[in-house]
This record gives sequence, structure tokens and C-alpha cells, in this order.
Amino acid sequence: FFANVPALKEKLATLSDVGLGYIALGQAATTLSGGEAQRVKLAKELSRRSTGRTLYILDEPTTGLHFADIQQLLHVLNRLVDLGNSVLVIEHNLDVIKTADYIIDLGPEGGDAGGQVVASGTPEEVAHVRESFTGQFLVPVLKTGHSRHTGAHAGAPLREGQFDGRRGGPAWPPDWGSTPAKI
Repeated sequence: FFANVPALKEKLATLSDVGLGYIALGQAATTLSGGEAQRVKLAKELSRRSTGRTLYILDEPTTGLHFADIQQLLHVLNRLVDLGNSVLVIEHNLDVIKTADYIIDLGPEGGDAGGQVVASGTPEEVAHVRESFTGQFLVPVLKTGHSRHTGAHAGAPLREGQFDGRRGGPAWPPDWGSTPAKI
């Protein structure tokens, strides 16, 4: 659609790039989830000329997304970083967390029982922190590249220096075993 209107075609392609290809034209903004609304704003930013000096803050942008759409979103976020911007993502999705350049894991629990920095560093470094629930769940994801909830290789391709279980990588703490406790 809209091949004869390049500006509109590009804007619609950008919406698809952030995982919103299913949104109907004319759909009321009040019907969008918080994550969808954030991605609309992100698409708007992507359609602007990049300065390479912008800090993007996203709060749970994967909410409601299929894992294939999450992969698309990760490619977009990596594109922003490649252009020199910074991206801060508050997220619980392991397919997103495993691709982070740096993690700050807050806990040990949520709410009043949280708020302390439990672990920080690369995904591989956080996976070595026994007190980190995030780290415990990252161990098998980093080893296999598969998240437990999809059972398939999901998320963006691993970046240079990230662990890929097929090529070997850092030794895991021997007292952990191969997987975290099942919850």
C-alpha cells in the first residue's frame, strides 16, 4: 500500500519495524497498551533525523509482543545505538535482557523488598551473581540462546563478546548446576 506516497510508506514501514505492523490505520490511541504507545513514540523518533545524542528510555516495551516482533524491536533498538544514541530499557523479558550491553539488576524482590542493586554488568557477569534472580534465569538462556517461554531461539543476534553456547564461553559457577531452580 501507499507505494505512490513515499513519505507515508516510510512512516508505515517504521511502525512495522517496531513490531506494530498489526495496528489498524485510524485505530484510536486510547486502545493501545502502554508498550504499544511507547513503540508508536519510538517509530516517530525513528522517522526523524538522528543526532546520535539522544537518550531513549523504554519501560517494558515488549509487553504483548510475539517473540518475532520482539526480535524486530531489538533490531530497531540496536540501530539506535549504532547511530550513537543511548537506550535504557526497563524489562523482564530474557530475550531482551540477554542482548543488553549492561544490566543493572534491582532486587532482591519487588516493591518494598526491592530497590537494591543486586548485580550489574554484562549479561554474562550478572549470570555469575548467585543472589541475582535475573542472573539465575539468564544462565540457560545464555548457554542455549533459547528462552524458556518460547522454546525457540528468539531475540536479536548476539553482539560481539556475548556468550553463545554453540561456540563455548565462560565457565559457569560449578555449584549452580546447569539450570536455575524451577519456579
